[in-house]
Amino acid sequence: MSTRTTLVIVLVLLLASALAGILLWNRLPDPMASHWDINDQVNGTMPKFWGVFLMPFVSLALCALFLLIPIIDPLKANITKFRETFNLFIALLMLFLTYVYGLLLAWNLGFTHFQMSKSLLPALGLLFIFIGFMLRNAKRNFFIGIRTPWTLSSDKVWDETHRVGSWLFIAMGVITVFTGFLSQTGIYFMFASILVAVIVPVVYSYILYREETKS
Repeated sequence: MSTRTTLVIVLVLLLASALAGILLWNRLPDPMASHWDINDQVNGTMPKFWGVFLMPFVSLALCALFLLIPIIDPLKANITKFRETFNLFIALLMLFLTYVYGLLLAWNLGFTHFQMSKSLLPALGLLFIFIGFMLRNAKRNFFIGIRTPWTLSSDKVWDETHRVGSWLFIAMGVITVFTGFLSQTGIYFMFASILVAVIVPVVYSYILYREETKS
């Protein structure tokens, strides 16, 4: 996906979100429900202004940051090698945040017959799966990927760590998708998979670096 197409998609999503919040303003409560516990019960609220505009603001800031990264990274030439995949990630992340925002608005409009976790987790899992795909294609840089002192010091360590990390993120995504359809104990399997996907690549990159520097 080209950067121009990505930018158009993001702007459309941001404008649609902001417009929806403005048009629905008078129908939304103050404060708005903004956080749910593990049992899908509301346990946090925020003032209506932030309930309506925080997510579009966050989405805009993230988009600006992601578009800036390929410009300021000292290894930006490497980002160019997987830029289309990265652009697709930006678009999918913005789509995910728009979906979350839609769930938030729906709940606060009184459509509370759905469970937030079962609506949210499958979409989050699909995003994790795509991140796994992106990791497989990512080349060494300072902002995107599994960045440890050992991956950043070696292309070989970077590539092998990201190969393993890619499969771990894909597995985590699959588990997260199905967590939304399982009982509440399924959430613990998801948390365990997240810990594995985060910790294992770090340790593995150190082991690879030690082996490389010994040879």
